[in-house]
Formats: sequence, C-alpha cells, structure tokens
Amino acid sequence: MRNISDTIARLSAMQGKTAFSRQSHPDSLSDLAEFGTNPGALRARFYAPENLPRGAALVVVLHGCTQTAAGYDHGSGWSRLAAEQGFALLFPEQQRANNPNLCFNWFVPEDVARDRGEALSIRQMIEAVVRKHGLDRQRVFVTGLSAGGAMAAAMLATYPEVFAGGAIIAGLAYGSASTIPEAFDRMRGYGGPTPAELQRRLVQASPHQGNWPKISIWQGTADQTVAPSNADSLVAQWQSVHRATGGADRTETVNGQTRQVWCDADGNEVIEKYAIAGMGHGTPLKTGGEDGLGNAAPFMLDVGISSTRRMATFWNLAGRGARGEAHPAAGSAHPAADTALRTYIAPEKSRPARLEPAEQPRPGGSRASAGIGKTIEDALRAAGLMR
Repeated sequence: MRNISDTIARLSAMQGKTAFSRQSHPDSLSDLAEFGTNPGALRARFYAPENLPRGAALVVVLHGCTQTAAGYDHGSGWSRLAAEQGFALLFPEQQRANNPNLCFNWFVPEDVARDRGEALSIRQMIEAVVRKHGLDRQRVFVTGLSAGGAMAAAMLATYPEVFAGGAIIAGLAYGSASTIPEAFDRMRGYGGPTPAELQRRLVQASPHQGNWPKISIWQGTADQTVAPSNADSLVAQWQSVHRATGGADRTETVNGQTRQVWCDADGNEVIEKYAIAGMGHGTPLKTGGEDGLGNAAPFMLDVGISSTRRMATFWNLAGRGARGEAHPAAGSAHPAADTALRTYIAPEKSRPARLEPAEQPRPGGSRASAGIGKTIEDALRAAGLMR
C-alpha cells in the first residue's frame, strides 16, 4: 500500500481537474422526479426517443468524475444512437453533496452493497423507468466510465438478475477496494484481492442463481489514472461465473484495436476486452465518418473506434435484430425479474435524511479526528474521495 504522502500527492494532482463539469453542453435529457426512497441521494435523468415502442431496451449510463449526465451523453453520443435504434436511456447523476468531484462512491461499502446507498438508488431508477415506458426487463444494460465504470461493475455484481449485459470503461473490479488508500492503490495497479477472491466477492454480492450478464471491458494502454491491469482483474473476476476460464478464445483487430473474446461452453461470446493502443484515461470515440458518433472533450477521446456503437452491437442493440429481437444472452436476466424488480419502488415519497459530511460513517467506522487526521480527511473530501 502507498504511504500517506503518496496519497496526499495524488489528491493534490486531482485538484482543479473539474473543467469538464463547467462546460456548457446541449442537454437532451429529462428529469425523473420520483423513483423511490433514493437512499443514495442521486439525481435521475433519462432519454426516451419519440415513438419509443413498448418493450424497448434500456441502457443505464454512469458518468465519470467531474462529469455530468448531459455532458457524458453529449460526448459519448448515447442519445443519438438511442434515437437511431429505438431504445431508452437512464443517466444516474452524482451530486456534489455526496462527492465534491461528482464521482460515484464505488469504494464505499455502504454505497455498493445490494439494497443500500447509491446502488439501491440506481436500482430504483431502473424500475421507475421500466414501468413508465413499458420497457423490456430482459434487455436492461449498464455501462460507465472510470468511477462510473467501477459503479457499473458494482451494479452488475449486486443485481446480476437485472442486467442482460454490461460494459466497463477504465473501471475496476467489484470489491477491489473498500477504503480510500485501497482505492488509490487499485487505481494505480498496486495490490488487491487475488482472482479467486474477486470471484468469491462477485458470487457473494447477491443471492443470484441464474445465468450472468455478458461483459464488455475497455481500457487504454497508456492510462495513467486507472492502470491497465485493472482490465485483467475484471476479466478474471467474471471468467468463473461464465465458465470461460483460461486465455481468450479469439483475438482479432477491430478498427485497428485489439479485441479479445471469451466464450461459454455453448460458444456464446460472454466476455470481450478491448485494449486501445496509446489511449489515456477516457471513453473511446470515433466522431468522424458516416458512422461517427459523439464529441471529443476531456476524458472523451477520439481514437477511431466508437465504444458506444461497439457496446450496442455486442448487446444486439445496434445492427441486425436491434429493434426487439432478443439477444442470445438476453435470458441472463433472472426468470423472476419481472416480479422481483417491482419491489424496489417504496410508497414513501420523501427520501430519508442524508447525514452531513462530517457525520458520515467512514469505511473503517471511525469519525473525523483532530490535528493531522482532520487535515488529511479534509483533503480527501476536497478531492472527492470522501464525503
């Protein structure tokens, strides 16, 4: 584990990296005003194209640190693709009261456990949007960048019966960190649970007994924020539940980038991993040409391949069969999902009171301390890594 001086140095380096959230972006999203008790105190935004058919698919999109839902949509092009292909979008949005840098709290145990905190808020949003628009519960997907990618991994682990597939961009494996120093270490590729332990934490995150969501993993080889080794940890975490152990079944080149594929016993593609050569920290885009999508911005990187389009193709939301033909893996949703999902909107209209930052329980259960301890915790909060 890195020492505290290393942690403080990294906090200092993070300060000021909030330009993205201050930029003005076109906003195609609407607000979902009520969706349950919302214990994570998140904002819910969504996009439903005109003439959206009943039984359409839903993609849940989680932005990265310093980003907003509208900004990430503008950069990634998800709403344009949804309008083209006829599916709905849900954009959970972090609030500064929860995290000053607008990071989802992927390393806080109370926010990534099933039926708790931010994870439950996102789960409640999904149920509300599915009901509102009559969407297909067997075709719900989730993706995210960086902290949003790590939160997407947490959603896939804690609610696997909800999702037919997921995609994690520059994210981290579920359960890889539960304290702030651990979060920094894992992001830099230091330490962490063994593959066997990551697999155990995935299985124990929910009571799920059915098939598992198929997973798309994206990582830049020159990422200095989230080390590329985290992509390997994600592959290892999901191999066991898919019974897709060992090396990749196939390696190919797509738009000049390396794609590895792992298949299950029936030959279905269940895990894919893209290694984007020379790319730093961000979402891979292809903004030009006939199939161009999205807009380059900080952490939205035009590298000649559209992760948005490729994910949608992997999930069968774009291309042949996109408008309603069930994907071969769509049955990965739990057979009882249609009933179970309905339990996540409580009748109460008001959300429970959120503790003030100084009152929040810490990952280790300790309170803010005086002297140097308080100084360190203040720095952690300023950097968006502690409430």
